[in-house]
Amino acid sequence: MSPTIISITNQKGGVGKTTTACALLSSLHNRGAKVLGVDLDPQGSLSFSLGLDIEHCVTIYDVFRGTASPEQAVSPTDTCDLLPANILLSAAELEFQKPGREFLLKTALSKLQDRYDFIIIDTPPALNILTVNAYVATDGLIIPMAPEVLSLLGVSQIKETIDSVREYYNSRLRVMGILLTRFNPRLNLNREMLELSQQMAEQLDTRVFQTKIRNSVSVAAAPAHGISIVDYSPHSKPSQDYECLCDELAGAAFPRRPHQDGPGRDV
Repeated sequence: MSPTIISITNQKGGVGKTTTACALLSSLHNRGAKVLGVDLDPQGSLSFSLGLDIEHCVTIYDVFRGTASPEQAVSPTDTCDLLPANILLSAAELEFQKPGREFLLKTALSKLQDRYDFIIIDTPPALNILTVNAYVATDGLIIPMAPEVLSLLGVSQIKETIDSVREYYNSRLRVMGILLTRFNPRLNLNREMLELSQQMAEQLDTRVFQTKIRNSVSVAAAPAHGISIVDYSPHSKPSQDYECLCDELAGAAFPRRPHQDGPGRDV
């Protein structure tokens, strides 16, 4: 059975893409799913957030160049298996010019996918060949969006890329939903942005997820510990919200398990 492949995407940075990818990988793993993370951002944020030394490991860049197999590039972490990235991946736009370059990731994942239930891809904050590779390999997109105008603009600019990928490379690509992050329902701007995001969702033939991700200081602290917010601070508001998002995505197949008490912060 093929895994569900999900890309976390928005060309605007700072909207919570990596936090969302990391949290979903952790939550799914904790529910018993077999998960693979794919870091397609040359900044290597997902790899760093999961505790890898990204300067001294085989990466997805090596796979794309043909100097390593996908199997050789998979790094185990406490949370999941991971195809890591580092700054060398920034050369992809100029270096990979051969016909079929849009299928580099899809080809790599085809050699791994029978091992996993879910593959979660963290994309760069840009609409480039790496993002296109993610869309070509993906079943569904999750679009995190902070409640601010520039973040909404980033969502609107994705539509053209989605339409092109659907037409030429991946007709099954769909947007699973827009995910509001750093959300505070008590603020007027946040409520206004919720209405605007719902209008944008209609244009993308999708929805705004019922779950909204609240903010806390733990979100910024978790990456320094090499674990997700879900594991670092399981009782925090954003952790609870990400568990609800996981319920929306996979609750039927992978329901929550009782939380085990352990070291964690409730901030």
